[in-house]
Amino acid sequence: MEDQRHRAPEEQRVGSGGRALALFIAVLFAVATFFGFRAELADWSSPSGAENSAPALLEPQPPLDPVVVAQSVEPALVNISTSSPPLGLGAAGSGIVLTADGQVLTSHHVVKGADTVTVTDVGNGAVYDAKVLGYDASADIALLELSGAADLVIARVGNSADLRVHEQVLAIGNAGGTGGTPTSVQGNITDLNSTIVALNTSDLTRKSLTGMVEIAAVVSAGQSGGALADPGGAVVGVITAASGETAHDVGRTPNGYAVPIDTAMRVVYQIRSGTPTETVHIGPTATLGVLISDANPSGARVDVALYGLPAHAAGLVDGDVITSIDGRDISTAKALRAAINVRKPDDTVLLGVTGVGGARRAVSVVLALGTPN
Repeated sequence: MEDQRHRAPEEQRVGSGGRALALFIAVLFAVATFFGFRAELADWSSPSGAENSAPALLEPQPPLDPVVVAQSVEPALVNISTSSPPLGLGAAGSGIVLTADGQVLTSHHVVKGADTVTVTDVGNGAVYDAKVLGYDASADIALLELSGAADLVIARVGNSADLRVHEQVLAIGNAGGTGGTPTSVQGNITDLNSTIVALNTSDLTRKSLTGMVEIAAVVSAGQSGGALADPGGAVVGVITAASGETAHDVGRTPNGYAVPIDTAMRVVYQIRSGTPTETVHIGPTATLGVLISDANPSGARVDVALYGLPAHAAGLVDGDVITSIDGRDISTAKALRAAINVRKPDDTVLLGVTGVGGARRAVSVVLALGTPN
């Protein structure tokens, strides 16, 4: 998503987006941290620092038994593999089974841009096709549904509000994206409210993830979407990011980061409610088929109207500025993305458009089916 070839950080394909290669990098206090799924997963890096809170320190719980906890949690995990257009390249990650009939919690970036999603259940070894029920990109959380699944082992969901600094936890997931038995790594919680400012190196879009649980553990590529478990075997977080080799290179101890399970489950409940919000998308993703950036002084500038997709077919051209949708003013590219986020494929929208020469017109566009964006 950056200028036509090297797009600006704000630019994005609205309601659509595939990528062949991704790797998550984040920077904490100017230290790059790696997060990914293997060589094919989302990667973020940041020019900014990360902020950490200073939560109250309480007495640590009894030591965690990594073997017992892993044996408890692993049967309720899945390995995820995706394929993304146009080249069919994909990503690999992890997921957490929430229901016996196949609802699976994972990280949004694991399925971002995916055309197909295939899931292998660790508990029974069966392979399922999956569809994305919904997602919140701002929280990096997605909910999947497995086709034909039944009687799956489900995870025991804990309460992240009860987590304490110095508490021992276990990060479990599909390390290296190779499938098979999940890999686990033990560590202590070092912060309960970390903020990582991230840059997706495949599309150069920046994202701030807040309220993250930080752990002193080397989380591996492919564990994204996997479980952060407490000493009792309850899932208390969804693995999202990790520091890695770059942190080692500058003499810092690598850390892992997870979305608190309370935050993740709020997104899940919103998706299950069937009511979308500006951040929570539900059902198939709609797309205009444009790459956009902020216009000056206002609006969403069409940097590229992708050939064969709705905006191009409706006559929008590079340089047009979208100023409204269905009578609602659009002041930024972010506002247009949010407006499309609550629409569905085949919906018709009326765009207010200002051309390069200043002429204004109304353009009716039928949205197409896109990939999770």
